[in-house]
Amino acid sequence: MSKTEFTPRVFSGIQPSGDLHLGNYLGALKRFADAQDQGIQSIYCMVDLHAITVPQKPEDLKRSTRELCAGFIASGIDPQKSILINQSQVPEHAQLAWIFNCVARMGWMGRMTQWKDKAGKNAEAASLGLFAYPALMAADILVYHATHVPVGEDQKQHLELTRDIAAKFNHDYGVDFFPLTEPVIEGAATRVMSLRDGSKKMSKSDPSDASRINLSDDADTIAKKIRKAKTDPDALPSEAKGLEARPEARNLVNIYAALSDQSVEQVLSEVGGQQFGTFKPLLAELAVTKMSPITSEMTRLMADPAEIDRILAHGAAQAREITAPILRKTYEIVGMVG
Repeated sequence: MSKTEFTPRVFSGIQPSGDLHLGNYLGALKRFADAQDQGIQSIYCMVDLHAITVPQKPEDLKRSTRELCAGFIASGIDPQKSILINQSQVPEHAQLAWIFNCVARMGWMGRMTQWKDKAGKNAEAASLGLFAYPALMAADILVYHATHVPVGEDQKQHLELTRDIAAKFNHDYGVDFFPLTEPVIEGAATRVMSLRDGSKKMSKSDPSDASRINLSDDADTIAKKIRKAKTDPDALPSEAKGLEARPEARNLVNIYAALSDQSVEQVLSEVGGQQFGTFKPLLAELAVTKMSPITSEMTRLMADPAEIDRILAHGAAQAREITAPILRKTYEIVGMVG
C-alpha cells in the first residue's frame, strides 16, 4: 500500500462558551493569526455542537458563537485568508462522527481525562454526547484531512485519540485515507494561568473576575487586574531557571513574553532584578496597548450580527468544498451505497 501524501492543512476549534479572555487570545487566537500567512490552508471552527454536550440557553449559545467569531477576526484572523465556520453549518462533521463512533472503542472513551473531570461522580446523568465528544473532535479534524492541529497541553490526549481512530480506520479497511495528524504546541504562553493562583489555568468559570483579563475589559480594568495580580516578594530572576517553583512570577513573565513576541529569556534579560512594583506597570501598559484594539473591534463587530452570520455562511460554503468529497469517499470505503 503506497503512502498517501496529504496536502498540509491546519484545523482548530474553540467552544463558544462566552467571555473570551487573555488565555484564549494568547493560547489560541494570537497564534492562529500569526500563522495564517505561512501559506498553509487553515480552518478555524466555533464548535457549537460540542457546546451542547452540556446544557445551553439557546440565545446565549447564539451570542457566544457570534462573539467567538468576532474574537477571531478582531485578533487578526482574516476571513479572506482563513476559513471561519461554526460547526453545525457543516453537516459532514456530525456525519463522519457517527462513522468514528463505530470505530472508536468504549474503553478509549472511558479513559479520557476530560470525560472523568466533567462527568465526575455523576457520570450516569451525563449526556451521551459528552462521552462521545472525542469522536466528534476526531471528525472535526479528519473531515478536512487536517495534517496539523494547534493544541494546548490539556488537549494532547484528544489528538492522540484522533490519531488512534485514524490509524484503526485505515487498518480496518486496508487504506491510507486519513492522516495521522500532528500536534503543534509552541509559544511562551500556550497555557495562561490565573492572575490569582498561578497553579490554575485562566478560566471563565473561575468565580473571581479578577483571576482573568476578559477581551471585553477596558484599559482601566486591565491595568487594575494586573496591578492586583498575585506575586511573591522576590525580585524577578535574570534566567528562566529562576522562575521554577514561582508559578505567579512565571505566569506574568510568560504573558509579557507572549504579548511582546519575545522569549522568556529575552524578557528576563531586560527585567531581571526588578521588583514587581516596577514590572507590573510595564506589563499593564503592554497589555492595554495590545488588547484595547481587540476589544474595540469586537464591540464594532458584535453591533452587526448579520455581518458575522454572513462571514460564517461563506466559510461553511468554502468548508463543504473540502468536507463533502472526503465524507463521500469515506462512505465508499465503508461500503455505503449512494
